Amino acid sequence: MRRFFFSFACASAGLCLAASLPPEADRQLAHDIYKQIVEIQSGYTTGATTPVVEAIAARLRAAGFAGPDIFVGGASPRKMNLVARYHGTGKRKPIMLLAHTDVVEAKKEDWSPNLDPFKFIEKDGYYYGRGTADDKAQAAIWVETLIRFQREGYKPDRDIILALTADEEGGGPYNGVEWLIKNKRDLIDADFALNEGGKGELDHGKPVANEIQVSEKSYMNYRFEVRNKGGHSSQPVADNAIYHLAGALVRLSQFGFPLKTNEVTKAYFTQLAKLDKGEMAEDLKSAGEGSQAAMEKIAAESPAWNSMLRTTCVATMLEGGHAPNALPQLAAANVNCRVLPEDSPDYVISTLKRIANDDQVAIKPTQVELSASSPMREDVLKAVNRVTDTMWPGVVVVPEMSTGATDGRYLRVAGIPTYGVQGFFFERNDNRSHGRDERMRVQSFYEGQTFLYELVKTLSQ
Repeated sequence: MRRFFFSFACASAGLCLAASLPPEADRQLAHDIYKQIVEIQSGYTTGATTPVVEAIAARLRAAGFAGPDIFVGGASPRKMNLVARYHGTGKRKPIMLLAHTDVVEAKKEDWSPNLDPFKFIEKDGYYYGRGTADDKAQAAIWVETLIRFQREGYKPDRDIILALTADEEGGGPYNGVEWLIKNKRDLIDADFALNEGGKGELDHGKPVANEIQVSEKSYMNYRFEVRNKGGHSSQPVADNAIYHLAGALVRLSQFGFPLKTNEVTKAYFTQLAKLDKGEMAEDLKSAGEGSQAAMEKIAAESPAWNSMLRTTCVATMLEGGHAPNALPQLAAANVNCRVLPEDSPDYVISTLKRIANDDQVAIKPTQVELSASSPMREDVLKAVNRVTDTMWPGVVVVPEMSTGATDGRYLRVAGIPTYGVQGFFFERNDNRSHGRDERMRVQSFYEGQTFLYELVKTLSQ
């Protein structure tokens, strides 16, 4: 039986919380899956994703999923992916539920003394462990959702595809989404995908905004390189490879790509303006309308807003010299660019060459991963708004362009629109993904479980 939510005011906070949490048995199942996969080390170099997907495959088989509906495979025996299919009536094209099973590396000595990154620990209202936020919470909930559908006998009007993939964090030849697109496109071909990338925002414990990622920046690396004949350090000359490189990097640090908005960021700042008051609200609204003065003001206010409004390039790695008593024959730097979807690689490299303004500084791309925007689909946005408003009345749904990178970029380029939405709420400035003591609020996890369950049902009936 389908459960319904109501948006009237609850008699107490406890009743509101109870109304938004899944039944106890479903919470326990999600918890057990979550704990199991967090405690499997799946870092790029020190772990493997195969044990994670094998554990999930076993759970799906035990729940009644047939063998042909579960695929396990990938680019490496250690880097396997899982694709499972829950059958519907076929009236509409499938939707994909995507999550990655790898995590950023973590060392116990880098975490607080009472925490272990690969032990699932509940403490002070939080779940701690590497991957609790990025991205094993969503993986666990997708699995629990399909098992619950199976138990309930739910018959959607479309197939639901679960894809748990390898090496979103590590990338390279083992990236699971890229491998599936190239080798098993038929298994994951979908009308659209739901993925990580959007999060909820808390202001002192109060939910205020639920983000839906509809686009993200392209990811590009460029090598700045200067080669020189060198010489003896006792007879220095101005023509020094390190000085040429340093000059180009200083000029880069002083440059800003043009500020501009697109369809997604216009909507983002317009919606965000509803959450603030006074002068800042007006600046956000004006930025959404394309005011250059307002964009300059809010870009100076926040590095995140600055990055949403322009392409950015920054030096991230250096190398150079071959001896302490010799003039350098090589000086080089990696420059990492996060590029607006509408800015081309040709535009970026031509701009970098103009900024460097030095014929001795050779610039070449070493990695170019393009992204694209998903359409602002009315059915998806309406569903996210509906479930959000039912669970958290007054919370604003904010379309966003991520300044980071997810596997959604591969799907969008391949023609599968992807929407990052989770329903997990984090306190402002306390998202610890990739960092020390990564954690997820216990309440946020179970509310997210309800949100994602209801969202998938809304989009599949």
